[in-house]
Amino acid sequence: MKVVVVGGGVVGLASAYELASAGCEVTLLESGKCGAGASHGNAAKVALAESAPVPAPGVLLQGIKWMLRPDSPLSIRPSLAPGYLKFLLRMAQHCNTKDFEAGLDVHLRLGEDANALFDDYQRQGMDFEMHARGVLLAFETADRFEEHCRTLDAFASVGHVADELHGDDLLEAEPALSDSIRHGLFFPTDRQIEPDSLTRGLLAKLSDLGVNVREETSVGSFVRGGDTVTAVVTSDAEVIAADAVVVAAGVASGALLTKLGRRLPIYSGKGYSIDYAPPPINLRTSLTLEDARVAVTPLNGLLRLAGTMEFGSRDDEVNDVRVDAIREAARRSFRDWGEEPAGERTPWAGSRPMTPDGLPVIGNLGTAKNAYVNSGHSMLGLTLAPASAKALTDIMLDRKSTLSSDLLARVSPQRF
Repeated sequence: MKVVVVGGGVVGLASAYELASAGCEVTLLESGKCGAGASHGNAAKVALAESAPVPAPGVLLQGIKWMLRPDSPLSIRPSLAPGYLKFLLRMAQHCNTKDFEAGLDVHLRLGEDANALFDDYQRQGMDFEMHARGVLLAFETADRFEEHCRTLDAFASVGHVADELHGDDLLEAEPALSDSIRHGLFFPTDRQIEPDSLTRGLLAKLSDLGVNVREETSVGSFVRGGDTVTAVVTSDAEVIAADAVVVAAGVASGALLTKLGRRLPIYSGKGYSIDYAPPPINLRTSLTLEDARVAVTPLNGLLRLAGTMEFGSRDDEVNDVRVDAIREAARRSFRDWGEEPAGERTPWAGSRPMTPDGLPVIGNLGTAKNAYVNSGHSMLGLTLAPASAKALTDIMLDRKSTLSSDLLARVSPQRF
């Protein structure tokens, strides 16, 4: 079967890998450079401990309260297009306890084999930087800590059990933290992956499998024959024959899917990251500063800070105010950070694909029997990419999936 995968981020690359491994003849089209979008600047975590969906009780109300604070962890720009306003209203409908708990369960079930799948990637010869340092969720306030504790049973249901740490025990576990951090939850099984190395590892493996990777190649249109897509036409009018098409292009998926006759509510949630090389502090583990919503990930010779959620942005330009908020979180939370630590690289900003219910969109598009989508992973693209790719390949090849039919229905495009 000839498959064209559109999108060269981690989700698209993983999809191409699973399909090629199953014997498909795969062509991958990427409008820019593979891995250069949201996959490049993510928090560098396999973050099962942080897999709660973005829509949560009180989230949008808090965002509205924060609209006058340009440095807040969640920003909603007031001048939005009508489509984006409709998206936010649909998201507001999911900001309740029932939908939040159901969405968390989907993410946990979809991601519970993430570590095993990445281990399998390495067994298959992929070379990328991966660490098993766990993650420490660090809290300044007891309220935020107790709020998070209410979800611990759900994590424990998939074997993800946290150690509770307070006061001196917390500082003994991570001496770099300042005295303002008084509570913590340590999840020992979370991993860290340097995303650019994963992109290189996947690309090398795709080359070995004979996948035709085409960078700087945009999609202009799709050729239809009845209820079937027969070809993909690039923006320079090249026609690529296809037995099946997969759209896995992150935020750009929304516009591409309209060319296939389907509108799905996939919109941008802009995030930021800053790298420091060499690291200004030494950490024992990966952390998330929960009150500021800033992830702190130690890598080889590098420390990455990532955070904020900005709804309504139309570009990937860096907002200095939001970057300063990330810096301030580090100054406040680490005892030896300093005012302006050396080694800071140019800050990055990128758009993550968000859906109203916070869940990915995986499966048949419905407007053509051989058109599929794998997108909408919000901040969990790295964590969920391997399982999403495997699930989509099972659907496309009509193989028995390890995932339940109920879970697949929860992430199906048909739910919209």
